[in-house]
Amino acid sequence: MTETRTETLPLTDGTELRLTVAEPDNVVRGGLVFLHEARGVTDRVRAVCSALAEEGWLTVAPHLYHREDGPDDVRKLSGESILTDTDAAFVWLSDQGVPADRQGIMGFDVGGTAALVVAASRTLGAAVSVGGRGVLEPLSAALPPLVEIAGELSCPWLGLYGDDEGVEAEEVDKLREVAETASVVTDVVRFPGAGHRFDRDQDAAAEAWRRARNWLDLHLR
Repeated sequence: MTETRTETLPLTDGTELRLTVAEPDNVVRGGLVFLHEARGVTDRVRAVCSALAEEGWLTVAPHLYHREDGPDDVRKLSGESILTDTDAAFVWLSDQGVPADRQGIMGFDVGGTAALVVAASRTLGAAVSVGGRGVLEPLSAALPPLVEIAGELSCPWLGLYGDDEGVEAEEVDKLREVAETASVVTDVVRFPGAGHRFDRDQDAAAEAWRRARNWLDLHLR
């Protein structure tokens, strides 16, 4: 499995951003900013970054919890903080020689929510959200409900949702309806019976991974 490493970037707000990086062994097809789950950059997140690198994507995962002391907490996140950190990660990809039209974003759980926020605010090659709450009610006081911004998506966006007590089927349907009003291609897929992020359903996980790979292959080229 591709090894990951950690780098640190100074930000204009005086903080430092840690980046977990997974680099392909051979040709770099493009670059991905990967947004982590609620618990931060875990071993699972590093494993997914490594898997993406093995597919040819230079993958960088910004550590989004770094502006306050105390335990990691999604309530620390705001649209401004997410965009500041992801902008820095995209600049890092550009500095590695990855063209802007071959840069995309992907997120799991809280990262799936954040990926949609970025995709509605920045022009990218593609975006993928795997789960993520905050559809009708905001995930934090400084983030918008996703249904308020899904119509503003400015890059191809794929949303993959399993059954989750935090995201009801009706919410996914509403998100799909709003996303379809965007000026870019979107697709929202729900996996009935699959757990949160499909952890306990191998068939759903394999199908979600296939769809995500195909989406990136199609739009980041």
